Amino acid sequence: MIKFLDLKKINKRYEDEFKDAFSNFLDSGQYILGNQVLKFEEAFASFCGTRYCVGVSNGLDALTLIFKSYIELGRLKHGDRVFVPANTYIASILAIIDAGLEPVLVEPRLDSFNVNPLELEKHMADNVKAILVVHLYGQLCEMNALQNIAKAKDLIIIEDAAQAHGAKDLELNKKAGNLGDAAAFSFYPTKNLGALGDAGAVTTNDYKLAKTIRKLRNYGREGRNTNDMLGRNNRLDEIQATFLYIKLQYLEVENNRRREIAVRYLNEIKNEKITLPYWNGSENHVFYVFSIKTEKRKMLQDYLRKNGIETLIFYPIAPHKQDVFKEWNNLSFPVTEQIHNEVISIPLNAYLIEDDVTKIIEKLNKY
Repeated sequence: MIKFLDLKKINKRYEDEFKDAFSNFLDSGQYILGNQVLKFEEAFASFCGTRYCVGVSNGLDALTLIFKSYIELGRLKHGDRVFVPANTYIASILAIIDAGLEPVLVEPRLDSFNVNPLELEKHMADNVKAILVVHLYGQLCEMNALQNIAKAKDLIIIEDAAQAHGAKDLELNKKAGNLGDAAAFSFYPTKNLGALGDAGAVTTNDYKLAKTIRKLRNYGREGRNTNDMLGRNNRLDEIQATFLYIKLQYLEVENNRRREIAVRYLNEIKNEKITLPYWNGSENHVFYVFSIKTEKRKMLQDYLRKNGIETLIFYPIAPHKQDVFKEWNNLSFPVTEQIHNEVISIPLNAYLIEDDVTKIIEKLNKY
């Protein structure tokens, strides 16, 4: 069976370095917000091209802390509305709601799965104050167009970069995490840069925002015993920061390998029953997943399983169809619904061998 993702195999690559780092971690006696967190924050900020990085507990908390910090700073207030793509993972929407803001769902583009700038212009209103752009599946949104909209309407741009570590916009010459006012990253173990547990980070060039997030992640503390905000416990673990620092050194090479596999898929998969994803061939995509579309998804998934190929669906149920959002269940988002009904992801990671890539292509072409 070709697994969709074999985390044990992937992390085996770093085993010796992990063991040495863990030994040093034990000897250090610093287990919370120590030198390793600071070291990773500095390295990841440099990688993204931003002034600041704040390590936090996970990607959802990273997003929520950004919104809550903008409220603390007076840039947003409770009840303000935030544009968000209707086909995102539910975490994007949960962060908006948890901060006391209102999500405004907008349709994506069918080819790239990313938010359609034209849809934002259709739904613009005075109480819309921010855009949450989601670089879905690892491909950057159309940031030049989105920045123009934000500038014209005085909107904050927040990146949900949970799936786009290292993706680069060549037109702007900037990476994910440095394409808006602030960005949230997840380091969930399956991500291109994955921890060995939950972890996340916020990147920004805004000193006041970074300072506020540092407070909020640690009980709202300014110093050891002074609290001037209603904070949370959303700290990045020292041990996860240690592992992430090691893996960060290999991220660019691994992203390039992902692109190599994607090129093979795009050039060699030829089946009229399968629609391949759009990609312009640049570094703007890091292929967290390679998602194709087909009208008879279950049939294709069963066929591939019988032929020893594991697949996953990101994501089978659109947020507005979830039980938790019953008030949205009757809303119509036809592009979003088509994506959620047809999309299926095939194996793609930096350690997938060429023979497996070839087998996947052959079986898809024979379907």
